[in-house]
Amino acid sequence: MSVQDQIRNRLRRRGRGTVFSASDFADVGSRASVDQALSRMARSGLIRRLDRGVYDFPKTSTRVGLRSPDPDRVAHAAARRMGARLQATGAVAAHALGLSDQVPARPVYYTDGPTRTLKAGNRAVVLRHGGPRALLGAGTISGDVYQALRFIGRDSVDGELVGHLRNRLTDRDKRKLLSDLGAYPIWVQDVMRLVAGS
Repeated sequence: MSVQDQIRNRLRRRGRGTVFSASDFADVGSRASVDQALSRMARSGLIRRLDRGVYDFPKTSTRVGLRSPDPDRVAHAAARRMGARLQATGAVAAHALGLSDQVPARPVYYTDGPTRTLKAGNRAVVLRHGGPRALLGAGTISGDVYQALRFIGRDSVDGELVGHLRNRLTDRDKRKLLSDLGAYPIWVQDVMRLVAGS
């Protein structure tokens, strides 16, 4: 089976809306053969090139045609391509955890890679180089909860917020919060303990 056929089959299994980088298919062929296959598939319209080395298998709608990709998936695919860590900023994390109804118009993620702006359909996704504090717990539920709490602010944490997180997070997520406690400020540790029911 050709490299292109293997990629196509895998994308069909994953489904429309999948965002990926060439590095996600390193196991099906050489980098050059994967790049060539993706280039041909983009020219044919099967996939869409979003940025250098980042593509999606776009969802379509009879009303609007090609739909914009999920910004979070775009950010994660770009980070995988660069081999960089990624952490949602407070506004993005708070929305993802259901703690804020406000959808960030321009989602921003911290990374240990270079600062850059990516295109996600008609939206921009910003990867911003961040220091150690910004990347605490990068890529984990602990990191997301930490960033969301920083965004919301210590004085706005109440029983309703704790109850929401307690109901939303899985038992595995709660165990992760407890195992990572030592990395975070004391007030964040206290909230994480309450969320984990400890």
